[in-house]
Amino acid sequence: MSQNLSASAKRVQQALAELGLDLEVVELPASTRTAQEAAAAIGCEVGQIVKSIVFRGKHTDTPFLVVASGSNRVNEKRLSTYVGEPVEKADAKFVRAHTGYAIGGVPPVGHDWHLLTFVDEDLFQYEEIWAAAGTPHAVFRLTPADLEQMTGGQIVEIK
Repeated sequence: MSQNLSASAKRVQQALAELGLDLEVVELPASTRTAQEAAAAIGCEVGQIVKSIVFRGKHTDTPFLVVASGSNRVNEKRLSTYVGEPVEKADAKFVRAHTGYAIGGVPPVGHDWHLLTFVDEDLFQYEEIWAAAGTPHAVFRLTPADLEQMTGGQIVEIK
């Protein structure tokens, strides 16, 4: 593990290692806070960026994670059908409380809570994808199969 990583990025690197995945977290000088910024900083298509978005169940306050292609907008009605209750996008405080990370750096793994996860089927059209790694400057490269394995997420149509 790189000693030069920030604390949050090191935490993601450790989570990846604990899962037995040989994936490397890197921190970039440019922002990767949005899918567009990440794609520009990495030099890939926006669709190859994995957006980790936390939603909150309106009735149960349950956190749900959607890992979606950077080019897609999550269909909240469709997600509500999958989880069995209406959902709304979680606010910054809720996201940090349930993942341990700030919006703009939420990774698909290494959260404070176990999150029921839904994986965007559109990510599987790419050989390699890129996910946030704990900060708005940290990312790691992976495959869609890696993403499915690490999250245990249900692969769904989410756009």
